[in-house]
Amino acid sequence: MRVRAVLLQNYRNLKNCAVEPSAGVNVICGDNAQGKTNFLESMWIFTGGRSFRGAKDRELVAFGEHFAKAFFTAESFGREQNLQVAITPGGKREVTVNKVPQESASALVGRFCAVVFSPVHLALVKEGPGVRRKFLDTAICQIQPKYAKQILRYNHILSQRNSLLRDLKKSNKFESTLEIWDEKIAECAATLLLKRQTFVGALKPSAAKFYEGLSAGRETMSLQYRPSVQTGPGETEEALKWEIFKKFEQLRQEDIAAGFTTRGPHRDDLEIKINGKSARQFSSQGQQRSAVLAMKLAKAELIQRKIGEPPVILLDDVLSELDATRQSYLLNSIAEKQVFITCCERDLGKKLAAGAVFTVEQ
Repeated sequence: MRVRAVLLQNYRNLKNCAVEPSAGVNVICGDNAQGKTNFLESMWIFTGGRSFRGAKDRELVAFGEHFAKAFFTAESFGREQNLQVAITPGGKREVTVNKVPQESASALVGRFCAVVFSPVHLALVKEGPGVRRKFLDTAICQIQPKYAKQILRYNHILSQRNSLLRDLKKSNKFESTLEIWDEKIAECAATLLLKRQTFVGALKPSAAKFYEGLSAGRETMSLQYRPSVQTGPGETEEALKWEIFKKFEQLRQEDIAAGFTTRGPHRDDLEIKINGKSARQFSSQGQQRSAVLAMKLAKAELIQRKIGEPPVILLDDVLSELDATRQSYLLNSIAEKQVFITCCERDLGKKLAAGAVFTVEQ
């Protein structure tokens, strides 16, 4: 995967921008608030995802303008793709692929693979389980785009079941219909649970390897998927479905009393430990940053293994809290991929054997 050109119009503070990046490491340097992160964000939207900073699409349009456009040329498996995203005044995306208009922005999923790190991603360690579930689901979608539909189906069934549970809290008139929703949600839950467990199983050794490198062998990191519905080991999807169904039966009165579904993939967590202790509770800022970096690099490795070529790496302000040893390991780990790094350190380019340096001002 390689980005050949990026052209932006009215994208945040980047009114007119045209960049032809190096195939190796690209350093985007400049003072704060000049537009470095905006440039990385503009590339990320070509994955089909939302802003990695949590911004709404209408916020991507430059102040005082009515639209924003981003044009992107990328090469994948020797074939060139021309992608365009136009953001309308109401914040709607209009997408074209090789000049052909698409029905929705989801048409971009799988066409451009990238892995992004930003300081906001420290929430992966610092905040609650929802952030970690989103990390898992986003990663699996990049490897298996059809997984996105399975997530949507689960969320739809969950919403319908919760609506029924709220009604049953007032009257048990339709309690018999809950069994239908239990079977539907158990089927989806089994699919999600197995895919997440498989992904975490593959991610663990890679993340541990990268964390060991970042810490120069002084520390260890471990990951463990923690489902809210406990099941037996080595389950088939069909067997798992009926085991989860039985759990929902056992929890039925608890769910009715609560008025919502108290267990399931929407309540699962990914446990992150450093030196055997909870990274969320006991690790330092530097350890947390290294842990998230290790998980992102491991994710990139899994994507490369699955699709057959490396994803593009987007690193926003990644070096600011890493010492020289960790910086050196990181730069060596990504040397064979196309990488975009933002920083305030204008001399970083001198540390690179090859690549390009771009300066952002105003």
